[in-house]
Amino acid sequence: MTDRRKQLDREPRRVYEQRLEQRRRSTSRLRAAERRLSWARLLVFVAGLVPLWAVLFRDGLSAWWLLPPVLAFIAVARAHERLIRRRERMERAVTFYERGLARLDHRWAGHGRSGEEFQDPDHPYAADLDLFGTGSLYELLCAARTRTGERTLAHWLGTPGEPEVVRERQQAVEELRDALDLREELAVLAAEGAGVDPDGLTAWGESPPRLTERWPVVVAAVLAAVNLYTLFALFSWFANGTYAPGSLAARLLPVGFGPIVLAILASMGFMALFLRRIAPVLGAVDRPYRELRTLSATLARLERERFRSPRLSALRAALEAEGRPPSSRIGRLAVLIELKDAQRNMIFAKLGLSVLLPLQLAFALERWRGASGHSVGRWVEALGEFEALSSLARFAYENPGLPFPEIVDGGPSIEAEGLEHPLIPADRCVANDVRLGDGVQLLLISGSNMSGKSTLMRTVGVNIALALAGAPIRGRRLRLSRLAIGACMRVQDSLQEGLSHFYAEIKRLKRVVDLGRGPLPLLFLLDEILHGTNSHDRRVGAEALIRGLVDRGAIGMVTTHDLALARIADELSPQAANVHFEDHLEDGKIVFDYRLREGVVQKSNALELMRAVGLDV
Repeated sequence: MTDRRKQLDREPRRVYEQRLEQRRRSTSRLRAAERRLSWARLLVFVAGLVPLWAVLFRDGLSAWWLLPPVLAFIAVARAHERLIRRRERMERAVTFYERGLARLDHRWAGHGRSGEEFQDPDHPYAADLDLFGTGSLYELLCAARTRTGERTLAHWLGTPGEPEVVRERQQAVEELRDALDLREELAVLAAEGAGVDPDGLTAWGESPPRLTERWPVVVAAVLAAVNLYTLFALFSWFANGTYAPGSLAARLLPVGFGPIVLAILASMGFMALFLRRIAPVLGAVDRPYRELRTLSATLARLERERFRSPRLSALRAALEAEGRPPSSRIGRLAVLIELKDAQRNMIFAKLGLSVLLPLQLAFALERWRGASGHSVGRWVEALGEFEALSSLARFAYENPGLPFPEIVDGGPSIEAEGLEHPLIPADRCVANDVRLGDGVQLLLISGSNMSGKSTLMRTVGVNIALALAGAPIRGRRLRLSRLAIGACMRVQDSLQEGLSHFYAEIKRLKRVVDLGRGPLPLLFLLDEILHGTNSHDRRVGAEALIRGLVDRGAIGMVTTHDLALARIADELSPQAANVHFEDHLEDGKIVFDYRLREGVVQKSNALELMRAVGLDV
């Protein structure tokens, strides 16, 4: 690693360490304030018991004396809840920077989203290049909190983007690279695991409303007003202890308490008429509730941003469509759902029933879906794409010396200088140059086990996956065209399907060949192919396969231990070239320098290594 690279890499570490210390101090202060408010809440409750005792057991004291302690308790409780939320967010900020430092220290594997659910055994290169799973490229990159964001990032890594689309993503990532405050705020807004299920949420928003009539709402409002009036009269009677002529209760209900019974019966009967229709509506919002709160808070933060790059500006415009911003519309829905959930409280539930709240909420929810539900899918998709871009921007920020690749039209071609594997710590990486295209379509790589052959191919493949997703790459420079990647590097037999290793491999090779017949130029990465058969069939089969790929215009890399296969490159010259990795023995141990060299490997230390460990050969 160069001194310039080390200096650049120290900058995000310094910022993360400073901010982590600040967030830890803030968390400690908030915890202390939270303890003080807990005691204040208890004291207000105890103090409120005094007027309660007096109202219940002393004559002549009005129930209005209970109002001040009740209001004071509510105020303290709400302040306590707000403080708890602030403390939880600050703790998430601490976690945000702790994980950032873990990534810089290469301690991130197993602590993030692995993306294992996106692993497709039929994908042409995902398993071979460690795109998904524990310690994968996806786990290193992913900063998404919604399911759509995770899915979008996975799609970008597994599907080469169009050149113009990739360039737009690069501009967006560059704009977001230094937006650390924004990334922190978005991370703390969403609790761990509080992701958004895009399919379920979109289906809920877009399904046809079940309650469309207006008259039930009017009737419910009239009944609610009557019930509130009678409840106030009852409270006046209880507060003053009398229903004597001239009292407030008597003036409010001059005809007695018969109307109370009638109002209650009328409300119960009206609710019964709609119970079967409103129950599914109210039950359907339970799952979206947490998702919508996360979505609303995140969108509200994005609505305050103004972007310059075309892609980010388009995403911002998608949120502003149809007038009112989505956070406002989702915020109204969140209020309705919170009122619905508040009915789980026994006291509030009785008050809610008196004003026919379940019915009114059900109709209000359906009005919301009719007006805004069709927009939910667009909001979720826009947020998901922003999260994918933000994930790539975080990678760019934490690796400030990395360049964006140049995506060119035409091809196929790859020109890479100083290419390194992004999953290997920079201080242990050995950079290599790779050029394919403009005459040379095949690099045949020879060398011993562990010398770096497979790692080089994975380095090329994973950097191309990064490049065509819109991210910077690990290297000094990369210039490439849009390519389809086909790899055969990790092949396993299958007892369940009754497949031998050799048969599983030739099926995999068939998919690579078929990919070469597709609309995109192919980059093939083949590791020790056909080693499950005899040397004659292997040589004939490998030569025919490689010739066929080269004849179709594909470019690629093939590794081999068999020096007889190296003749293929000579026979295909100048379309092919031999390159190799070397090793040597030092004090009985095999040593590698992982430097790619021209030509065929000239020596093997296999016998010397076998003798060094005590084998009689």
